[in-house]
Amino acid sequence: MTKNTRLSDLSQDYKESMPADLRETKSFQWYLDECYADPKVARNAHQRVADMFDHYGTEYDEEAGVVEYKLASEDPLNDGENTFFGRVIHESIHEFVNKVKSGARRLGPERRIKLLLGPVGSGKSHFDKQVREYFEDYTLRDDGRMYTFRWTNLTDVIHDQDPADATVRSPMNQDPLVLLPHEQRKAVIADLNAELDAPYTIRNEQSLDPESEFYMDELLAYYDDDLESVLENHVEIVRLIADENKRQCLETFEPKDKKNQDETELTGDVNYSKIAIYGESDPRAFDYSGAFCNANRGLFSGEELLKLQREFLYDFLHATQEMTIKPKNNPRIDIDQVIVGRTNMPEYKDKKGDEKMEAFNDRTKRIDFPYVLGYEEEAQIYLKMLNNADVPDINIEPHAMEMAGLFAVLTRIEEPDNDTVEMLQKAKAYNGEIDDGDDIDVKKLREEAEAKAEIGEGMEGVSPRFIGDEIAEAIMDSKHRSRGFLSPLTVFNFFEENLEHHGSIPEENFEKYYRYLELVREEYKERAIEDVRHALAYDVDEIQRQGEKYMDHVMAYIDDDRVEDEITGQMQEPDETFLRSVEEKLDIPEDRKDDFRQEVSNWVSRRARTGDTFDPTDNERLRRALERKLWEDKKHNINFSALVSANESDDDERNSWVDALVDQGYSRGGAKEVLEFAGAEVAKSEMSD
Repeated sequence: MTKNTRLSDLSQDYKESMPADLRETKSFQWYLDECYADPKVARNAHQRVADMFDHYGTEYDEEAGVVEYKLASEDPLNDGENTFFGRVIHESIHEFVNKVKSGARRLGPERRIKLLLGPVGSGKSHFDKQVREYFEDYTLRDDGRMYTFRWTNLTDVIHDQDPADATVRSPMNQDPLVLLPHEQRKAVIADLNAELDAPYTIRNEQSLDPESEFYMDELLAYYDDDLESVLENHVEIVRLIADENKRQCLETFEPKDKKNQDETELTGDVNYSKIAIYGESDPRAFDYSGAFCNANRGLFSGEELLKLQREFLYDFLHATQEMTIKPKNNPRIDIDQVIVGRTNMPEYKDKKGDEKMEAFNDRTKRIDFPYVLGYEEEAQIYLKMLNNADVPDINIEPHAMEMAGLFAVLTRIEEPDNDTVEMLQKAKAYNGEIDDGDDIDVKKLREEAEAKAEIGEGMEGVSPRFIGDEIAEAIMDSKHRSRGFLSPLTVFNFFEENLEHHGSIPEENFEKYYRYLELVREEYKERAIEDVRHALAYDVDEIQRQGEKYMDHVMAYIDDDRVEDEITGQMQEPDETFLRSVEEKLDIPEDRKDDFRQEVSNWVSRRARTGDTFDPTDNERLRRALERKLWEDKKHNINFSALVSANESDDDERNSWVDALVDQGYSRGGAKEVLEFAGAEVAKSEMSD
């Protein structure tokens, strides 16, 4: 759209986004033909929701054995605005979808509540909302279409029918196939399954809701059991679109008054405006406005489900196990919906030990939604927050989001039992930072943590909301002080100042979290020092030259060959002294050098097979080794006293350092700050040596 977009363009755009048959009415025979042409039209709720996840695309992570669903990993409807980050989150989503798909195959989970359990801010509510949003969109599309019916011309036959009710929509939005008697319906469904190309089978054993049953009985009596006449003269098929605002196929239910809960909120109540017309016991005088009624054919979402009174939760037992609801003074009503509940940790712990909740707990399938445990993935959450906001013109300095994420992750992971692995090492291992020489078994660390944690690792700790709030405060503080950049140091200060003021952080954790914050400060200092060294000594051409030399000598070493001398041109043995001068920068011992050399050799060979040119900076370990060697080679020519005191450096010298840091992503102000913070550490270290 342009700034001069006309109303006619907007109208046309909207019209094209709506199904062409949205306002049309069809005959029952048309619907029957449509089912034979595409049996998936008659899917139940679990089957439709399962197909919805696949519709928007999937990507299989073979190493993790997890399917990533693009409605969560890419959010195509919103251009990536609401993407989910973190291995553990995609594992949770994978588990949720597997339960829905199992339910689609009638393996049991269709009769269970899918209970999303996690700490505050872990993303469970966000995911639940996203599923509902995509279900709305899916039912607008041809692949996700579904239909219901309405009764028409009722006053022509039923003489006490209120003229206002001459046309009545199926109050439960039932599938039109329920209009067929069970025996005839079985024959139709058998035919549909013979044509169905899906991993599930179509089944529909529901009865008509009481009001529709009343109309069917009256009309069949009038037409002398001529079902065809009833369906041709009094039934219209209409397109059914899920719409949460209209409470149609989607319903979000949340407890209001904990002490005054009424089951009619779930199952519906008497329609008092119709009692005077039809009488209290007449099925036409019932109001199908309960949450289970509204959610039929789609998704029921129960917010803070375990805050409900125990007696109130009994309605969920029938809704799940029997797939029925029982309104007051009414027969049971069949329902078809995916029931999702959400709860936080305190409520779950409270109900878990309640023996009277055994039946309810047995009918739930728990899906844990823990906090993210990879700090770079956690940083992506904060960056998404900033990308979705109207952020002032401010530069986010290198490491700011990653170090914020590292602090958050440290509060969430269990302290390792193994004395050889420290907390910071464990956090880095969870982030994928494991060298081949590291003796760290991530799988074992996860298993130990799961056994140690009360419910599961990542189910406690600092919320992303706390981190996000403090980042926001730090940004505004930087703007007020006319600082055009947000540095890790500023973020750390806000964490420290406000940790004890956040209501979700227990007092007994303060001391431990301050200790973790100091670990993060030290980690950032090491990274800042590396950045300053990079700025003082980095030379792209020299890194490339040294990398090529290293690989030439490695290949000769592996092949038991000789290499050409750079100066004399004569063939010589591989330079072991040079090779070790690189490898020692990674603390690779003498007895592990062959492993490292074979590793980089294999890496080069793989790149060569795919046509990629050799670039030593593309290999993380080799890059670090070469940069550290370059630093050792060049540091003797650096004026370190100038780093300690600005008075001892000329402007050109300092500006060159600032420029080099700007090339790494720093702002000029941020570059000057990191020079002051880390440059002095570099200088003191080298001058003392």
